[in-house]
Amino acid sequence: MKTLAQKSIVVLYDGACPTCIKDRHLYEKLAGFNNELIQWRDFNNHGALLVEFEISPLDAMYELHLIIDNQVVVKEIDAYIVLLKHITWLKPLAWFIQVPLIKRPLSKYYRYRVQKRLTRTGRI
Repeated sequence: MKTLAQKSIVVLYDGACPTCIKDRHLYEKLAGFNNELIQWRDFNNHGALLVEFEISPLDAMYELHLIIDNQVVVKEIDAYIVLLKHITWLKPLAWFIQVPLIKRPLSKYYRYRVQKRLTRTGRI
């Protein structure tokens, strides 16, 4: 059985969002060699993936989605946890944010920030 570090990950990100692009570049820099199994796909240009995995374009805008080993979809804070686990020195942070007392408010804050960004940029 493959470990998480051995599984391929497709990250569906919003290529129309400057913040998302900046976050992608920061992640790639931090992940370094651990980034080899991670493929970044702008969901605006990969609609077939959205259809195949039954992700609405609106959901893709509101939540980060990962497709792991071309089988499982992970989204929102859980997606960030998976990505953080690929960066050795950020694994403790991944563990910390999955604690329910941390994860719930963080998830709420995440949704608030995304809503604010999409409203500010006129995308919704």
